[in-house]
Amino acid sequence: MITRNTNKQPWIRNAPYECMFILLPPFLALAVVALLPQSSRYTNEMPVIWWCILLLFVDVAHVYSTLYNTYFDKERFAKHRRLFLLVPILCLVTGICLHMAGGMIFWRVLAYVAVFHFVRQHYGFMRIYARMEPKNNWNSLIDTLVIYAATLYPLVYWHCTPGRNFNWFVAGDFIMVNNVIIKVVAFVIYSLIVACYVIKELLCAYRGSNLNVPKNLLILGTLVTWYFGIIYFNGDLAFTMLNVVSHGIPYMALVWLGVKQKGEKKGPGKRISIVSRYRFGFMIFLISLFLLAYIEEGLWDGLIWKEHPGVFILFTWLPRIDNKILL
Repeated sequence: MITRNTNKQPWIRNAPYECMFILLPPFLALAVVALLPQSSRYTNEMPVIWWCILLLFVDVAHVYSTLYNTYFDKERFAKHRRLFLLVPILCLVTGICLHMAGGMIFWRVLAYVAVFHFVRQHYGFMRIYARMEPKNNWNSLIDTLVIYAATLYPLVYWHCTPGRNFNWFVAGDFIMVNNVIIKVVAFVIYSLIVACYVIKELLCAYRGSNLNVPKNLLILGTLVTWYFGIIYFNGDLAFTMLNVVSHGIPYMALVWLGVKQKGEKKGPGKRISIVSRYRFGFMIFLISLFLLAYIEEGLWDGLIWKEHPGVFILFTWLPRIDNKILL
């Protein structure tokens, strides 16, 4: 899916599109959070409208975009059929076993797997935008350290600061310790790594190297969203907006680039997917993700949580399963 273009900047395919949907979302999310009333930045309350936009139509929806890289891709599915069929079964069996060991064990493992997934996505995007840079082990190491520092330091701070007004999934899913020393040491390491990265980029510019704009915007966006979302602000809405927008929208945008490119490569007269066939394919792509997200969350709400009956009115008839078995 990723192509090498002839421009000096290492865009994946389309600079305006990538700026709007991959690099700009973290900064737009921060701007929106900054404009929120102060009470909304430091509370555990989540307005229903924001819950629908952020959790339902971005966070849950972005997961289903993976279908277009796997099960909806006939060639890829044929090539990896056994893997694609076995993995969901193994995940289901593992989840059942974890839940039998304890509800909180299940949520805790799920939370840390999700965190790993979020962190690695930032690393992956960074590597994509650094792919055309001259091979230099030191520069590559510093890039790796700064992207991990941008995500792991806020997580360390979170683990050492009980009483945050947000959780990853459910209350208590992270292992919390109240330790100031760990936070101080982590902050020092974080600051040194960021300083090394800034110095490295300045030296590269001084030596005449081309400034890698998308990579630097990606790293800066990661730094600000994770720092402000977890450390500076202490609110569920602020955390969710900064965390989800900077993760879900770029992922869906990247998947769509692949879907569109794959359709174009098929050429005229070839069989292509419906989302690649029509000019409004992007809308079909998004609507399919929103619909799948709505169905999943509707089942959760109808069978378990019963928290948003007004949103999931089609699922209110479902009998409630005692959610105590989940916790």
